[in-house]
Amino acid sequence: MANIKSARKHAIQSEKKRRSNFSKKSQIKTLMKKVNLEISSGNKDKAKLEFSKMQSILDRYATKGLIHKNKAARHKSNLEHKIKSLS
Repeated sequence: MANIKSARKHAIQSEKKRRSNFSKKSQIKTLMKKVNLEISSGNKDKAKLEFSKMQSILDRYATKGLIHKNKAARHKSNLEHKIKSLS
């Protein structure tokens, strides 16, 4: 542990941010699993609904820098292609 008060405070803040970021990344993975589940079951309407929820959250976290913008774009593109291929 750090000896200086400001360093202690920074360590505490970093831990809080780490927990928050882990939770948010877990949320992204959960939403992607929901979309993939609907795609695999062949339910296009529910897949689109889950995709729209996931898309807004991915964009928000990419804007804030939690994930890279290209990673968000790649995930959205891949899932969009899978949904379109259901028809």
